[in-house]
Amino acid sequence: MVVRTAVVTGAGRGIGRACALGLLDDGWTVVLVGRRPGPLEETAALAPADRRERAVPMSADITDPEAVNALFEAVARRYGRLDVLFNNAADVMPYVPVEEVSVADWHRVMGSIATGTFLCSQAAFRLMKDQDPRGGRIINNGAPSAQVPRPDSIAFTAAKHAVAGMTRALSLDGRRYDISCGQIDIGNVTPEDRPQPAVRQADGSLRVEPTMDVRHVVDMVRAMAALPRGVNIQSVLVMPSSMPYVGRG
Repeated sequence: MVVRTAVVTGAGRGIGRACALGLLDDGWTVVLVGRRPGPLEETAALAPADRRERAVPMSADITDPEAVNALFEAVARRYGRLDVLFNNAADVMPYVPVEEVSVADWHRVMGSIATGTFLCSQAAFRLMKDQDPRGGRIINNGAPSAQVPRPDSIAFTAAKHAVAGMTRALSLDGRRYDISCGQIDIGNVTPEDRPQPAVRQADGSLRVEPTMDVRHVVDMVRAMAALPRGVNIQSVLVMPSSMPYVGRG
């Protein structure tokens, strides 16, 4: 039996947890990555008993180059290859006017999203390039903000624009090694444990926007992961149809 191995960052909650469980349903062995072991173990425990041995928690700080290299070396030792990386982890911050954004918050958001995506993609690229058979797939979690910003979101918007640039660069540089890279931009997902908050609109008003069930995101990530080598979904936006997006109005 061929083992298909995926790494999912930010797998301890939310979209990462849901997508990791979806990949387990499809027969993947899934390495669950996050800073804290506890939430990763909770994700693994949510898997049905017959799939739990394929849910493998590995805690790591994806902003730390040494930790990332150690993580992917451990994956290579244990499984011999990596087929899919889902770059999902992200720190966020409240919506804040440009003039009030602290340098610490800027670095925290950029580090978790842009630097984390780069470091994990770089380590995965090295592994996918040299494995036999070579190649693999990198899926980046973008956002509508990778294309169209919200008010008062300069750090998050800049970080997600960086992800969009990396998606294109990885897709180009990966061609000769059979490495594909695509991006899923994810609209409002229904929160698990709280009401959907009102958010600032382009006209200055506050509005509670429509949301969608996370299963729609999971279905798309599963579809992207299952594509055969040489086929790619370069970019896809999954969102509630009535969510403000074009012009953010």
